[in-house]
Amino acid sequence: MNYLEMLKSAREKMPKLVEERERFDIPKIKGHLEGNKTIITNFQQIFQVFRRPADHLLKFLLKELATPGELKPSGLLILGTKISANRINEKIREYAIKYILCPLCGKPDTEIIKEAGFLILKCSACGSKTPIKSRI
Repeated sequence: MNYLEMLKSAREKMPKLVEERERFDIPKIKGHLEGNKTIITNFQQIFQVFRRPADHLLKFLLKELATPGELKPSGLLILGTKISANRINEKIREYAIKYILCPLCGKPDTEIIKEAGFLILKCSACGSKTPIKSRI
């Protein structure tokens, strides 16, 4: 039996759970429109899943969506204009790609650190350090 046959055999015997690569789901927003405002009710859960400060994600969203907004102590995010859920979810996905997922291994086990005056995305899974642009 050659290497490729052994590898195929081993993969067939593996449980499906081990084979699964996606263990990080980017959360979708929950909310509603109220007059001229968009209310996001699960903003607190989103930044907790991302393990990033609320103000970092908030500044990114407000800048990218070009809208004023306010985070209430209850965890509600109130955006000053009507914005579709698809557009907000797209920006949250963009945030995750830029500031959460490691560009080398794709895992979410990262943290943002400051090193020599630069912001670095440090991955605890593969050990990589990637400079990130701070647009916020």
